[in-house]
Amino acid sequence: MSTTDRPQPKPGVMDIAAYVPGKDKAPGASKVYKLSSNETPLGPSPKAVEAYRAMADRLEIYPDGQASELKASIAEVQGLDQRRLLCGNGSDELLGLLAHTYLGPGDEAIFTEHGFLVYKIQIQAAGAMPVMVKERDERAYVDAILSAVNPRTKVIFLANPNNPTGTYLAGDEVRRLHAGLPKTVLLVLDAAYAEYVRRNDYEAGEALVAAHENVVMTRTFSKIYGLAGLRIGWLYGPEHVVDALDRVRGPFNVNAAAIAAGAAAMRDQAHVEAAVAFNETWLRWLSDEISALGLRVTPSAGNFVLIHFPADPGKSAADADAFLTARGFILRRVAGYGFPNALRLTVGSEEANSGVVTALSEFMKA
Repeated sequence: MSTTDRPQPKPGVMDIAAYVPGKDKAPGASKVYKLSSNETPLGPSPKAVEAYRAMADRLEIYPDGQASELKASIAEVQGLDQRRLLCGNGSDELLGLLAHTYLGPGDEAIFTEHGFLVYKIQIQAAGAMPVMVKERDERAYVDAILSAVNPRTKVIFLANPNNPTGTYLAGDEVRRLHAGLPKTVLLVLDAAYAEYVRRNDYEAGEALVAAHENVVMTRTFSKIYGLAGLRIGWLYGPEHVVDALDRVRGPFNVNAAAIAAGAAAMRDQAHVEAAVAFNETWLRWLSDEISALGLRVTPSAGNFVLIHFPADPGKSAADADAFLTARGFILRRVAGYGFPNALRLTVGSEEANSGVVTALSEFMKA
């Protein structure tokens, strides 16, 4: 049968490169350390687990369509106006809602060279034109972004800190970017790793959102809160943006167990601080130890490091990936992000961190 004799997706859909997550299996390894998805080695708050389990006897009941308990916990802990919050099935859903609500054919949206792949996917899915702007020293470059803005530009997606580089723009640079934009352009600050950043010049975006009508900030429970399996994200933005997104989202886009667990996790900030302290120690240790092996590591403010490998035969990122996988250490290939000869390593448990450095040392000596 001809492919024309069946329903056809709208133009452009089949041109989208589907998102490919990091692998999670190492065939033949006696023990596997998954260090490919930036998951927290501390796991979720015990209070979140307890709240999740408490929902088991109420699975026949629809969740609260406004995720009110979850919003209330975020507003309380983060000191934000609850009316300006929207929760979603991961921040991925919220990024998609922003694209589909504010972009269409003929529009353009900007993202940076090594930015999160979901931006381009959602821009294309909305029928708009993705515009990739070069970075400088593996960091978003404000002047290049501003020079790419034109009358067709409707949205700018900025991951801060960025994945997979771990680099970030200081608060004054983000404000300079915003100041150079037309008021009709929406600046989306994706702050998925904000909790991990311990830099005096960093700002996640709350103040910028509060003061302007064209800035939104997205956050997630998938990283430091350890709830990736429940898919919970939240957005803080102007009321007019939240109102628009609220009209097009699914009516029960956050499930009941996610609402309960997310609210409990948000209120357990002691668990978050423990995760921050653990990450700060091991992020520094991994960066130093891997650098000492002669490998370049991009300075990171997140819970991962980007490791660059030499082009020598037998020493490439592909060679390292195969060597490490055979020993049970799963890292993330990042060729799709513009780094064909690098691997991204998540900060894992003490055992995983020590083991992967030992394995990398063996690889470099082999």
